Amino acid sequence: ALILGALALTTMMSSSGGEDIVADHVGSYGTEIYQSHGPSGQYTQEFDGDEMFYVDLGKKETVWRLPMFSQFAGFDPQFALSEIATAKFNLDLLTKRSNFTPVINEVPEVTVFSKSPVMLGQPNTLICHVDNIFPPVINITWLKNGHAVTEGVSETSFLPKDDHSFLKIGYLTFLPSDNDIYD
Repeated sequence: ALILGALALTTMMSSSGGEDIVADHVGSYGTEIYQSHGPSGQYTQEFDGDEMFYVDLGKKETVWRLPMFSQFAGFDPQFALSEIATAKFNLDLLTKRSNFTPVINEVPEVTVFSKSPVMLGQPNTLICHVDNIFPPVINITWLKNGHAVTEGVSETSFLPKDDHSFLKIGYLTFLPSDNDIYD
């Protein structure tokens, strides 16, 4: 079971006539995810579809996507922890009081590409873009010659999309060699 909570602030710069209203910017402030079968949850804030930060719930700290963002704003991770606790309470209550049907897993779309053209001996980054994720439960694992790689690996949190699915991006810094195969 899954609960998504989001408070979205939309700034619209067009007139409110009969034409379609177009948002110039969209901020998603406080997207929270709690699921009963996985990790304890996730709390993120985004602007125009780009993650500004997430809260590392285990370490109880705000992790800025780009360190420079922390110079312009602050965020108390205790707020996110209380939101996740509320989401857990609500999910437990809803599943006890309803005849719910578990969500059906969507088939994710995976694309892997390099940040720049691959040249032997030149550092590069592999990027794994996983789209159409629902529910937000997926692990990105990098392999080098059939063995799991843990160094030089990073990834985004689950990023919500307009259709209520998610995407996630994984990164692997590597030094291309003739003898290495990456999966």
